[in-house]
Amino acid sequence: MEWTDAIQSAIEFIERHIAKDISAADVADHVHISPFYFQKGFRMLCGFSVAEYIRNRRLSLAGSELAAADVKIIDVAVKYGYDSPDSFAKAFSRFHGVSPSAVQRGGAVIKTFAPLKLEISLKGGYLMNYKIVKKESFTVLGVQQIFDYETCKQEIPKFWEEHYAKGNGRYVCGMFGINIDGTMGQDRFEYLIADPYNPAVEFPEGFVTRTIPAFTWAVFSCDGPLPAALQDVNTKIFSEWLPALKEYEFAAGYCVEMYDAADKYPEGTQDKNYHSEIWIPVKKIAEA
Repeated sequence: MEWTDAIQSAIEFIERHIAKDISAADVADHVHISPFYFQKGFRMLCGFSVAEYIRNRRLSLAGSELAAADVKIIDVAVKYGYDSPDSFAKAFSRFHGVSPSAVQRGGAVIKTFAPLKLEISLKGGYLMNYKIVKKESFTVLGVQQIFDYETCKQEIPKFWEEHYAKGNGRYVCGMFGINIDGTMGQDRFEYLIADPYNPAVEFPEGFVTRTIPAFTWAVFSCDGPLPAALQDVNTKIFSEWLPALKEYEFAAGYCVEMYDAADKYPEGTQDKNYHSEIWIPVKKIAEA
């Protein structure tokens, strides 16, 4: 199944099972894509996580039901996956700006969150510099933390800030940012701020080593100020490169961001020529 077809099929699957107990992993399994890459691609293409999409759709439908029918709030809460009226009321009020009881009484304005309809337009002429490279396994030294897919976009930048605020930059400068989801089937993944490991250099407690296996990598160049240059290429990978990809597919639950030394550029990571890269392990489809 092609990438864009898979996303559209996932959206349709969610709509058919919106009142059932489904997770992002269930949706990814339906379209036969690992949760690791499916959730990343869904967010890139749609603008929010799978869990956020399911939650918003449920709260939108719950609002419509309370406004249109004489139903009990607890029944609607249970139908859309909430254990108690209180938890439902809090989520409902955050989404709609009014309480469920206010909607039930009539006259309250509620929000609509319509089902997504994925449309890919042909833009043409975009430049995406990448190469397919075989790399031997390599070992890195870094600091590690576990993140949820749903909140990682906000939490990982904080992790980098804390790393430097603690003075850990003197041990690990941060040449790599590495996502690892070995099973490609979980709601969480390991993230490393890392450098190449030098066994001759001692490092303090709290640092870990990880060996990245040998892979064939699709290596994408990102040239320009951070984080915009990296984010732009990341979006294009999932919105333009993957839909057009016929020969390769994802090979494993790894994603590496490589950052050049900032002191090589007059304006550091904000320099117009600053270089970074995104590495994604791939394999030929015929080898699957």
